[in-house]
Amino acid sequence: MTAVAKRIADSKAFNDFIVYAILFAGLLVGIQTYEATSPVVREWMGLIDLLDEIILWIFVAEVVVKTLAEGSRPWRYFFDPWNVFDFTIVAVCFLPFDAEYAAVLRLLRLLRVLKLVRALPRLQVLVATLLKSIPSLMYVSILLLLLFYVYACAGVFIFGANDPIHFGALPIAMLTLFRVVTGEDWTDVMYIAMNGCDGYSYPEGACTNSEAMPVFGAVYFVTFMLLGAMIFLNLFIGVILSGMEEASEEVAADNEQASALAASSEGEAAVASGAEGRLVELAGQLESIRSELEALTRKPEG
Repeated sequence: MTAVAKRIADSKAFNDFIVYAILFAGLLVGIQTYEATSPVVREWMGLIDLLDEIILWIFVAEVVVKTLAEGSRPWRYFFDPWNVFDFTIVAVCFLPFDAEYAAVLRLLRLLRVLKLVRALPRLQVLVATLLKSIPSLMYVSILLLLLFYVYACAGVFIFGANDPIHFGALPIAMLTLFRVVTGEDWTDVMYIAMNGCDGYSYPEGACTNSEAMPVFGAVYFVTFMLLGAMIFLNLFIGVILSGMEEASEEVAADNEQASALAASSEGEAAVASGAEGRLVELAGQLESIRSELEALTRKPEG
């Protein structure tokens, strides 16, 4: 049973079948979103729910096969983090929900599409890259937060009276800077600072203390865009690329180790086969010697 389960779990056909099942499950979830708007979908919801249940039990069968493949130590299935990931997604679909939470259950079933990460090695590398990059990204994020805080405080002090809509308070100023760093109409905010709120489009009655600062306004926003949108963005990209390189090296090392183990197993099998052949040959020689001795022993009697 263990050998059969291991052969099935390691077979390409089985893994390809699971990938197609994942894609089909994602398609079914997408179709279910039209239940409220499409009469055709409502008419076929019984069949769709049945197919959804079949897909779920296919994933259960996958867990069972991979667990049986571990033989007398089934708990080793959970030693692989990806197996834990698969098991969690399947287990979530069996959580008890009342009828009014059926929509939540369907939303949770979207997690099954994430099993593609397990099925496709390239996606595994990308996920591993993100996980490895999180610590470094946290430090970059802290630096970016400090930059936002310093510029937001300066913006409130300098532009608060002229532009209370965008720099009237510290939280609003930080949100404005987030808008600026994403490039969403950031030039409008800059022109209000440069030309004054009465010299640029501004809500009527909101401009009470217009003050044009053409030089400082331009310097403030251009330097913030250079630091926030360009330098820090490149830092994020650099950290992710570095993490991808490390993840790729680890995957390559794992593949080399697996190849070495496979080669070692083949070598041991070849040695065992050679030893078995030698034993058969020696047994044949011993049988021949025994036959000759018996023949020599019978001659004097004749």
